[in-house]
Amino acid sequence: MWALRRSHHQISKSILLRPFSQSAAAAAAAEAIEIPPLAYLPGFPKPDPKHDETIIGIPRPSSGSNMSAKERKAGRVPSIVFEQEKGEEGGNKRLISVRTNQIRKLLNHLGRSFFLSRLFHLEVRADFDSDVIVEKVRVLPRKIHLEAGTDALLNVTFLRAPSHALLKVDVPLVFRGEDVCPGLRKGAHFNTIKRTVKYLCPADVVPPYIDVDLSELDVGQKVLRRDLKVHPALKLLQSGDEAVCNIKGARVSEQQKRSK
Repeated sequence: MWALRRSHHQISKSILLRPFSQSAAAAAAAEAIEIPPLAYLPGFPKPDPKHDETIIGIPRPSSGSNMSAKERKAGRVPSIVFEQEKGEEGGNKRLISVRTNQIRKLLNHLGRSFFLSRLFHLEVRADFDSDVIVEKVRVLPRKIHLEAGTDALLNVTFLRAPSHALLKVDVPLVFRGEDVCPGLRKGAHFNTIKRTVKYLCPADVVPPYIDVDLSELDVGQKVLRRDLKVHPALKLLQSGDEAVCNIKGARVSEQQKRSK
């Protein structure tokens, strides 16, 4: 009897001392510490509410070129919703179709780069006219494929974006201050090198764009990726030493050279 009690005690002790897996430890920490949600900070760009829109989709029974062609002919864009990055490798994948005219309208209003850096609510319904909601989730448009030459919409990929998600986003750059830029006032010209920069972003603070201030740039000066002012929760995924723009001196024409 004593031996059984001792054996039971040893087994219980070994279970208690067994190390947690990383996922179990993270879950335990999340239960112990309630982490407040991130929020956009004053002075940084945040999404304009006037572009808030719920994208409506319906389940798509199968993939393949024939099915996709039928969807496009019916005015729908074949789409896929993935769990997160690399969801195509086995994540919670859902085949859907969305209305072509709705995606085209958003692209026309926002532009392609800005469409791919904005979160939307997605409602997957049993049918477009149905009140039965199969899934309701916040998503980030991850990729959009357009037909070369015609820009016809071929397909769209979405990533689910719950608050805990970390998303790789190519954030578009908006250049401001050209009217007061010292270098441009001296006759130099502005040279755009990069139009987007890739960051790892918590889903709650994905920036719609990043402001690039040109108001103090003189001839020969440049703005590097690491110079960009962004929310402190964002992580740059590219080299910080590469320039996104510079102010180049005005070229001297052959006639001006001869006159000297």
